[in-house]
Amino acid sequence: MNVKSIGIILGLSTVLTLGGCAGGNETENSTNETVSEQVDYTITGIEPGAGITGMAHQTLEGYENLAGWELEESSTGGMLTLLDQAIANEEPIIFTGWAPHWMFSEYDLKYLEDPKGTMGDVESIHTIARVDFEAEMPNAYKILDAFQWEVEDMEAVMFEAQESSFEESAANWVEANKDKVEMWVEGAEKVDGEEIELVSTPWDTERASSLVAKAVLEQQGYEVTVTDVDPAVLFEAIANGSADASLAPWLPTTHASFYEKHQDNIVDLGENLTGAKNGLVVPSYMDIDSIEELEPKE
Repeated sequence: MNVKSIGIILGLSTVLTLGGCAGGNETENSTNETVSEQVDYTITGIEPGAGITGMAHQTLEGYENLAGWELEESSTGGMLTLLDQAIANEEPIIFTGWAPHWMFSEYDLKYLEDPKGTMGDVESIHTIARVDFEAEMPNAYKILDAFQWEVEDMEAVMFEAQESSFEESAANWVEANKDKVEMWVEGAEKVDGEEIELVSTPWDTERASSLVAKAVLEQQGYEVTVTDVDPAVLFEAIANGSADASLAPWLPTTHASFYEKHQDNIVDLGENLTGAKNGLVVPSYMDIDSIEELEPKE
């Protein structure tokens, strides 16, 4: 969004005056534009196939005060670039965000309150497998069934990966957390080159869990392939048996439609992480706390 030019003396005085009188829908450094006007009635989003993208569309439909708003679909990388630029210039931005993610460690952010719950509640990330997986690969099943970690673990892998790679970061985490890994592999026998196909999604949270699981399974003698696909393809691959397992599904809301479609043809091993969350997010310097404070586009 272009910043309007202002007069050097009179304009500066006006900005300071308005900044001191700003209401709940104006940022601290705003002109007389509301937050809604400053972001041009636009929410910055990510990939069209992401579960959070569908939830954002539901939010635009579910709130009357978001009439005329648009969701600008992009990519996760594109969204993060725009976020970084906005924060560097202390400009307003409203975007689709989720935790765990390194962005909450890197920046001072806050979720907008969502009274209607259209962006979902606190969620869990589950592990799912094909129907015959336990019978055919009992040791791998045992490890993935035991795989469970905390939000802080996942964020540590994601944060380090920004300076290296997810593969290196995952390997370092496994090396530094031997006690937890030993709990996962307890009772599982090692194998000799048995192949296993994991499917994941192309987002940092799932890269973290999938590559940590890959590193652990490889220590046990497995040859592991991880393939990143859209959520719809992920569930289809598990249901038709072309992939063995996934640690990526967000439930009960984000991937609910895919889960309900395929639940008779997959095995849900349960939660591998709790405390995940989606929402509309803003930098903490923005003077707004709720989706309901936004205004419709006239």
